[in-house]
Amino acid sequence: MLSKLRVLSLAVLAVTGSLAATAMAAPAHANDKAFFESVGGTWKGPGEIVAGKYKGTKFVCNLIGDPARSRAAGITLDGTCRVGVFNQKMSATITQKGKSYTGKFLDGAAGEGLDIVSGRVTADRVTMGINRKKLNGAMVARLNDSETLNITISVSVGATLVPVIGMTLKRDAQEVATTGAIR
Repeated sequence: MLSKLRVLSLAVLAVTGSLAATAMAAPAHANDKAFFESVGGTWKGPGEIVAGKYKGTKFVCNLIGDPARSRAAGITLDGTCRVGVFNQKMSATITQKGKSYTGKFLDGAAGEGLDIVSGRVTADRVTMGINRKKLNGAMVARLNDSETLNITISVSVGATLVPVIGMTLKRDAQEVATTGAIR
């Protein structure tokens, strides 16, 4: 079974993938880079483990997204998530590869993290395939409005995807007030 901090670590993967959720009905290739640039900035919010041994565990994440500076669309995410008095460093990268996405959370599946093995943006949501050894799953993020992302991480149990983490992120209100606009 996954530890609380390992399950919490899945939350950062959700956040990273969720930033792709606002590519509302845009053609996948033409607008992905512009989209990732528009979602750069500071995001904060609570989450909860909704299934399994640690069901009911609540956490809060503070994360900063930095769009890729290369030709490929993508984003790097850094920050921390907190469970009680424990902080966990979080980092992730997503890079567009052809019509899909690749990347890693923390140091990837070869270390203590996860690999992003696929990805797809549709009208109001993004779905990213995640993998770590025998653990497979998906992260689905849906944009509720320009400042709120709802995220669910599910893992495969047999032929069924079971939701294990739910999270809501808000764009940092101080950043919006300082710039006068959403990036």
